[in-house]
Amino acid sequence: MISPFPFSAIVGQDQMKTAMILTAIDPGLGGVLVFGDRGTGKSTAVRALAALLPPITVVQGCPVNSEAPQDCPAWANVTDHTMTERPTPVVDLPLGVTEDRVTGALDIERALAHGEKSFEPGLLARANRGYLYIDEVNLLEDHIVDLLLDVAQSGINTVEREGLSIRHAARFVLVGSGNPEEGELRPQLLDRFGLSVEVASPNTVEERVEVIRRRDAYDRDHAAFMAKWQAEDTTLRDAILSARAALPQVETSDEILHDCARLSLALGADGLRGELTLLRAARALAALRGAGRIDRAHLRDIAPLALSHRLRRDPLDEAGSSARVARTVADTLP
Repeated sequence: MISPFPFSAIVGQDQMKTAMILTAIDPGLGGVLVFGDRGTGKSTAVRALAALLPPITVVQGCPVNSEAPQDCPAWANVTDHTMTERPTPVVDLPLGVTEDRVTGALDIERALAHGEKSFEPGLLARANRGYLYIDEVNLLEDHIVDLLLDVAQSGINTVEREGLSIRHAARFVLVGSGNPEEGELRPQLLDRFGLSVEVASPNTVEERVEVIRRRDAYDRDHAAFMAKWQAEDTTLRDAILSARAALPQVETSDEILHDCARLSLALGADGLRGELTLLRAARALAALRGAGRIDRAHLRDIAPLALSHRLRRDPLDEAGSSARVARTVADTLP
């Protein structure tokens, strides 16, 4: 099996990589939305990050990747409580997918063969404790969007059909990507993403040449290329694990809370989710940088990722929401 492209070997796209690293440190951030051109490394980055992370410990045979035997759902009838390790799951949610495929449904084959009602888990069960990746998320059908909104909010997948009543944990980092020219994203789903990033193709010859060089080396001599980047990926993995451990101890002053509120008011961000996400993302960034408390530099660096997609669109602002956030941050948090 060919290993995913190393996360550390991705050229440029620093904001996208930072956003994904922060969700690995604090999965409660709510995921990442990546909008931009095709071929800019969006899907490569999420698979590379999952491969970079340490494996998760699960109950062998549990269809929802439960961390302990008591967490296994009763309907799964798990009898073997042996603990094992699995790679961090990355589950693709394709366009045109049916609701039954997402949530799970009655196992028709077993029902016909044995006359028993049995639940066949769906994609949400496989994605628990991992990543759910949606390419072209802006083209997703409305009823699937509604379903994802419910599960993302509760962390529980509930299925009520054909006489079955099933519940299981479904906590995952949602990563969506798409091209804004192909359609807008529904505001309800847009607001559920914790961070957003706009990516573009490299605009210098040097960067493009480096992308070509690395991808060609990955394809032609896979083993040597992976060995070359293994040390950097290991260093990054250790930094993520250290940040996870340090996260609860990162201090937050009242001044930082006031800065979060002032910045959101200055931008006219809808609701209060922006402030909360800005605070959590700044805390994760501080932990990643080894800081014991959040300061304004953390807020300045993370604000475009946490707030850009929460602004009311200004059709006269050709620079875009990220540039607007950057200008407001400079004015509000000098």
